[in-house]
Amino acid sequence: MKVNIMTYNTQHCEHVISKKIDFDAIAEVIKESGAEIVGLNEMRDLGKDPEQFAAQVKELADRLGYYYYFAKAIEFDYDWLRCPYGNGLLSKYPILEAETIAIPDPVEKKYKGYYETRCLLKAKIDVADGLNVLVSHFGLNPDEAENAVNTVLENMPTEKTVFMGDLNLKPEDELLNPIREQLVDVATYSDKELLTWPSTGPERKIDYIFVSKDVKVLGADVPVKEASDHCPHTAVIEL
Repeated sequence: MKVNIMTYNTQHCEHVISKKIDFDAIAEVIKESGAEIVGLNEMRDLGKDPEQFAAQVKELADRLGYYYYFAKAIEFDYDWLRCPYGNGLLSKYPILEAETIAIPDPVEKKYKGYYETRCLLKAKIDVADGLNVLVSHFGLNPDEAENAVNTVLENMPTEKTVFMGDLNLKPEDELLNPIREQLVDVATYSDKELLTWPSTGPERKIDYIFVSKDVKVLGADVPVKEASDHCPHTAVIEL
């Protein structure tokens, strides 16, 4: 059975050109791709001002007619931003199980960069007798990324698994090595660089789809779409 996969950092559904929340544009990118299972990063959930901060994963799911799950990483509580924030999952197929796993913050922050608590979304999808899907958005600092890699490996099934997300790491980064030892990067099945950021002129690959070694990869691509500030990364797998 063939399944179309996508990972997409939506930048909370803010259109990269208009700078306005545009659910229709993001949903159209997903629809055009034919993606059946979509991992989402930088998603807001229903906030204290519902007119301003909607349940964004649900909004996209309603437009596509998909099942959904929102995984909260943090609760923003600023004067201008009061809402849950994290990762999301959209699926054409029923979501049998889903949970949110916290990624531990570094005990001691070793870098001067921006730190933000992150999470891992873990789910099982009702397709081909069960597909395990993990979605995450790694922190910007190496110590955050190290904790994230460890969390993924500790919670990753060894078979029929897809792990995807914006990992904020370049392909040559050694922090990815433990994941590459366990999983296959679908980008190896493409003759393109698959650069994902920024969408207005991609220069860097920081978004990834990995699969367990029992999953057959039929192809991978990065459609250049100016909706979010990231391009979506897609793959076709066979189960």
